[in-house]
Amino acid sequence: MTTARDEILARVRSALSGVDRTPPLAPAPRIAAVPDLVGHFADRVEHYRAVVERCAAADLEATVAAALARHLPAGSGTVVVPDGLSFDVPGAVVDGAAGPGLTALELDRVDAVVTEAAVGVAETGTIVLDHGAGQGRRAITLVPDRHVCVVRAEQVVPDVPDALARLDPTRPMTWISGPSATSDIELDRVEGVHGPRTLHVVVVDPG
Repeated sequence: MTTARDEILARVRSALSGVDRTPPLAPAPRIAAVPDLVGHFADRVEHYRAVVERCAAADLEATVAAALARHLPAGSGTVVVPDGLSFDVPGAVVDGAAGPGLTALELDRVDAVVTEAAVGVAETGTIVLDHGAGQGRRAITLVPDRHVCVVRAEQVVPDVPDALARLDPTRPMTWISGPSATSDIELDRVEGVHGPRTLHVVVVDPG
């Protein structure tokens, strides 16, 4: 026996037949436009307890030298740089220039590493290395206790989707948000367990 409810439901089904009832996908939220994107990036990086300073391109080598002097014991120590770095770091050991590069034991004796970056993400304060020229192997940025990383203003993008659009997904990547830290033991923050204890970011302004 057909009831009034059955008839109503049958009419509804008939009316909806052929209608695509899949809900439309909402667009991915994006951050609002930031007037000073590079300044926002610097603030976010500093929020993660990294040291941040900005300089002009002409002052890059002097700024990096001062950063190393600030962090190295008594202003001295062993510094490693990747092959293909676009500026000079006097006295540094070049990793991979003539062979496979320094061993893990040799890297453990290195006091600092200086590299460039592929991308800087303003919203998250994240630096991305894709280990091309001037960035080196992952090991040289994970073993030494101090990392001085150079990010150029034109490499800074608003958020992660913009960063991914610039990166080659087939390349190895290292995403860095501040010094290495963990709170696994009794929720106490300990830095330097899984990578550099000190991150010093030099942001190079255009001009």
